[in-house]
Amino acid sequence: MTVYRELNTPLRTIMTPGPVEADPRVLRAMSTPILGQFDPAFTQIMNETMDMLRQVFQTKNHWAFPIDGTSRSGLEAVLTSVVAPGDKVLIPIFGRFGHLLTEIAERNGAQIHTIETEWGQVFDQDEIIEALERVKPKVLAIVHGETSTGCMQPLDKVGKACREMGIISIVDAVATIAGTEVKVDEWQLDAVIGGTQKCFSVPSGMAPITYNERVEKILSSRKKVERGVRTAEDAVDVLHPIQSNYFDLSQLQDYWGPRRLNHHTEATSMLYALREGARVVLEEGLEARFARHRLHEKAIMEGVKAMGLTLFNDVPWKLPMVTCVNIPEGIDGEAVRSMLLEQFGIEIASSFGPLHGKIWRIGAMGYSCRKENVFAVLAGLEAALIRNGAVVQRGEALQAALNVYETAAAEKVMM
Repeated sequence: MTVYRELNTPLRTIMTPGPVEADPRVLRAMSTPILGQFDPAFTQIMNETMDMLRQVFQTKNHWAFPIDGTSRSGLEAVLTSVVAPGDKVLIPIFGRFGHLLTEIAERNGAQIHTIETEWGQVFDQDEIIEALERVKPKVLAIVHGETSTGCMQPLDKVGKACREMGIISIVDAVATIAGTEVKVDEWQLDAVIGGTQKCFSVPSGMAPITYNERVEKILSSRKKVERGVRTAEDAVDVLHPIQSNYFDLSQLQDYWGPRRLNHHTEATSMLYALREGARVVLEEGLEARFARHRLHEKAIMEGVKAMGLTLFNDVPWKLPMVTCVNIPEGIDGEAVRSMLLEQFGIEIASSFGPLHGKIWRIGAMGYSCRKENVFAVLAGLEAALIRNGAVVQRGEALQAALNVYETAAAEKVMM
């Protein structure tokens, strides 16, 4: 019989686009004693979490709650609940996760219409609006922050255009929520999906979402409560019921709302984690948190460039939390990543599709977005590059990052 030792994972400095290091306060919250899911003390925690999520999403929407599962579960829940067979869905693709939205919508029987641009680019919003006018879809599904390319799609005009045309806008904000502006109400977005394992600094396992009454109206028209819990009032036949039981937002509303209709067993410890993660975000303040991400982003960018490397996403539409670095000619990118992990305990990411083997992606999200982590990744990357035969400007990366921090500190004092 095999005897297994107590779990003892290595300590890592995680500088990927997700998952990131969990905030210690979140980890402490996860050790909170378990409560029953209908215990008044627990339903109070549910209500507090919803209230805090509204603030993080910058919305007055009634519905703001997590889906139990990774961030992909949130995408599945919203798309599966809104998109019925035969519905037209327009998806602008500028990286890996636009293809994921396409896959999910296809599996729900949608008529798919896509527009595509080169990985590393984003769309002019007028181009998306023109496609909306041409296709006349029921739904626009679009990624806000594309971690595969380190790029961020502007949305302020697109949401307004969808509202004027009667189109439902569904936005993947998994990489951006709690790290940069996601103005749900101001941008007139109908449904927005986040994730816990990025800027919330919470382990992967929940997907905070929010949606408005335009979406709720669609859910009501497709609602079918499962037989084991429904009442006579619930027994209504609908033409296109939501195909998933687990990802049925109409039933989840009854679970998260005052009715507390049993749907699934809540992921208790993960909800504790999300509540604490949202509390920490609001305690820091959204503007201060966004500014912190921009500061450490600048330090990473300046350090990488001072080393003599070039950036793939040094563009106005750069995603603030992900810096993409071109792998130098003749250098084995995976050998450098492996040395970083094995010798320094630092993890950075490669990429996908046409960018696989061409760039590294350095994330600075949530709790991982700290000065000591920035210094560590710059120093480790420089050492690993030298060890693998690259020619770099030795010692310049840390000096450039120090300049960024000293300048920021001086400006703060002068203010």
